[in-house]
Amino acid sequence: MLTPILTWFALATGLFHIVAEYWGPRWAVYLFKPLTTTLIILMAGQISRPVSPFYQSAILVGLLFSLAGDVFLMLPNDRFIAGLVSFLIAHLCYIGAFTSRSGFQFTPFLLVPFLLYGALMLRLLWPPVGSMQIPVGVYMAAILIMGWQAAEQWQQTEQSGAQLALMGALLFIISDSTLALDHFRKPFKMASWVILSTYYMAQWLIALSIR
Repeated sequence: MLTPILTWFALATGLFHIVAEYWGPRWAVYLFKPLTTTLIILMAGQISRPVSPFYQSAILVGLLFSLAGDVFLMLPNDRFIAGLVSFLIAHLCYIGAFTSRSGFQFTPFLLVPFLLYGALMLRLLWPPVGSMQIPVGVYMAAILIMGWQAAEQWQQTEQSGAQLALMGALLFIISDSTLALDHFRKPFKMASWVILSTYYMAQWLIALSIR
């Protein structure tokens, strides 16, 4: 019963956040951005019959580090590296969750699309990131491995929760790719809408995959 209620609240606060990013006020960003992720954390924590206790715990820790990343990235001073590290740890937690059910899998035809996508993103970002090449490269590797292992989990288990995790992982990759292109290459007007809508949906789906 709590899951749909928390989902609707998270949807509302997420929309308020997106609106505030474009039209203000700035205090609304500081309120609704962490609140939306907090609601998703509460939703994940109240699931009473998780696929496994470890899976739920790993996802919850990942969501908490995501919340820290949200706070770092919205602060007025430059906290980009701190946000990057927070989300890197979150992705490592998600990788731990996805591999906890069937181990770390290696299926070439599932890996190849992520390698090709990573090569494309590196081609677009490598010159503009400058001195950030190593941290951005490490982060990109982590999120692509997260997506790859989500795909492996779905192939191994064929369960609905694994499918939700894969959808969430792919949306997370889209969100972070858009953020990187907007931050390092060329800002564009619709970036915040794309980044935030895919990000919140990704976290919501990953949280739901606990069931």
